[in-house]
Amino acid sequence: MTTQAPQAAQAVTLPTTLDEAVAALTAVPAAVPVAGGTDLMAAVNSGQLRPAALVGLGRISEIRGWQYQDGHALLGAGLTHARMGRPDFAALIPALAAAARAAGPPQIRNAGTLGGNIATASPTGDALPVLAALEATLIIAGPGGARREIPVSHLLAAVDMLRAGELIGYVRVPLLHAPQVFLKATGRTGPGRAVASVALVLDPARRGVRCAVGAIAPMPLRPLDAEQWVARLIDWDNGRTIVPEALTAFGEYVAAACIPDPVPEPDGTVQQLPPAVLHLRRTVAALARRALGRALS
Repeated sequence: MTTQAPQAAQAVTLPTTLDEAVAALTAVPAAVPVAGGTDLMAAVNSGQLRPAALVGLGRISEIRGWQYQDGHALLGAGLTHARMGRPDFAALIPALAAAARAAGPPQIRNAGTLGGNIATASPTGDALPVLAALEATLIIAGPGGARREIPVSHLLAAVDMLRAGELIGYVRVPLLHAPQVFLKATGRTGPGRAVASVALVLDPARRGVRCAVGAIAPMPLRPLDAEQWVARLIDWDNGRTIVPEALTAFGEYVAAACIPDPVPEPDGTVQQLPPAVLHLRRTVAALARRALGRALS
């Protein structure tokens, strides 16, 4: 089928399986895959993008649900934010459900998908810090039925990019069966784009804390030293308790790691961070402190 764009005709292919979608992308390298279209259509409407052809993913039922696999959840890339925000999914991966519920107004949550959030890789994508903290991996579908697995962080950092004809098929997330928290600060009341966000998950089996900070950099940041430091202060055998002072110190540690002080000048002087950056660092510190406090409460 074809649709008429204002300036050009666009061929639209509507496959019903993941391999059919890959074949369509392989046959027309200039084609752009589209699921919810929340970011794509914004780019088209603003004139930033004029795709020569579209491959619609909305009819591929196999990527619109999830399944259990070896202690992990295998999430279809076509899962919408609205679906992930429901109670049954929240019982499975609480932090991802919280991020999905905060993704925007109902029309965005109903259309936007997990795979689209990852492929667009917007710094303010709410799912991204959660996936980074969970150390999720992607199952990439390629030509000829090929499948390969890469960490989400590798794609976001451009260490490993999607190749010609490839699509994100699934997201593999470990089921930790422990508290998880997602918090974000916006520039206005109600759902909106994050100024800063923090995802924090506990990993009791490894006696570890994983934290990722989103929206303040091109990709989520993992303050690994802060994670290891605070994990040693938690009494894992007695209710996962921690002294209140450690919560405040953890927030400051995370914020300083993600938004460090300027490098000293050759003469030894140190420039002060601009007020807006200092405010952002205080915001990150508050989010990290609250996230850990809620996870341990």
